[in-house]
Amino acid sequence: MMGLSLNMVLFVHVLVVLGFGINGVYGLLSSSTLRNIDSINMEGPYLGIIVPNSFEMNPLLQTGSFLEDHKMPYLDFAGRRFRIGRLENERVIIVMTGLSMLNAGIATQLLITLFKVKGILHYGIAGNADPQLQIGDVTIPQFWAHTGLWNWQRYGDGPEDELALESNGDFTREIGYLRFSDYSNSTNCNNSSDNLLNNVWYQPEEIFPINGVPEQRQHAFWVPVNKHYFAIAETVQGLRLGGCVNGTCLPRPPRVVRVQRGISSNIFVDNKAYRDFLNSKFNATAIDMETAAIALVCHQQNMPFIAFRSLSDLAGGGSALSNEAAAFATLAAQNAVDVLLRFISLLSS
Repeated sequence: MMGLSLNMVLFVHVLVVLGFGINGVYGLLSSSTLRNIDSINMEGPYLGIIVPNSFEMNPLLQTGSFLEDHKMPYLDFAGRRFRIGRLENERVIIVMTGLSMLNAGIATQLLITLFKVKGILHYGIAGNADPQLQIGDVTIPQFWAHTGLWNWQRYGDGPEDELALESNGDFTREIGYLRFSDYSNSTNCNNSSDNLLNNVWYQPEEIFPINGVPEQRQHAFWVPVNKHYFAIAETVQGLRLGGCVNGTCLPRPPRVVRVQRGISSNIFVDNKAYRDFLNSKFNATAIDMETAAIALVCHQQNMPFIAFRSLSDLAGGGSALSNEAAAFATLAAQNAVDVLLRFISLLSS
């Protein structure tokens, strides 16, 4: 190993710990891939840019602000393409996750494990749970939660009854629950009839921080973004955003808004009753299917993180404008890109 750089030695050590070989091809890594990764990392550190899909990524790649690296514009690995280049005055690596919490978590962990990254920025479009905001507004939540981890209580049990495995510390009633009977058609005057689906209790994620004791779990529900990043985001709130598509304009110019909470789960929410519940129960604004997974990985890896989610629709509808997601989705995606670029310019200055 005398001929290897320090970065290479450290990286190979990590791979050996993970069970990857270094001669030929073992697992997913080849020696040529290792050399390419080491070459990329020699130019680091980078800001990691994570985006859900090509619809949201293309506006960023097509902007004149993105300059791909002339020596190695990308590296393909494990089904992902990691694009190398510059945005504003920062070296960046851009990766697309694909739909869902699983894909978002995998892409984030690969980015952090393979490359010399100093922070993670995430952007995209999202559903909206707050009727006070409108399509095209870009939200910057201070906290993110995964609201798709449930303990589904058996019929007949209620809030006073212990959940299955609660005594072992696996589950909790601290966060609260959704009672299906509250949303039955027969519900009148706050009196609801029984529903066989009963209650689902929201649960925190089990996490294993890198600075913690291995295999000793901790729990996290509301995961904060980086304090420094969130402070910088306050300055971004004055950014002017686009508000018209093909001559059709929104009622007011979209704005950038720092909000308290965003939530994610493997659920596409297009239901007014559930949207209202999420807003009243959790004070949630942005609803998506990826961000909380990225936040959880970054939290465990002690990696600075922030997300910018542009509202593309009012989840479940509620007005003529609320259902214009198809017409304004392109605008929403571009607004998220504009906020990302402004944030990077402020971060690098």
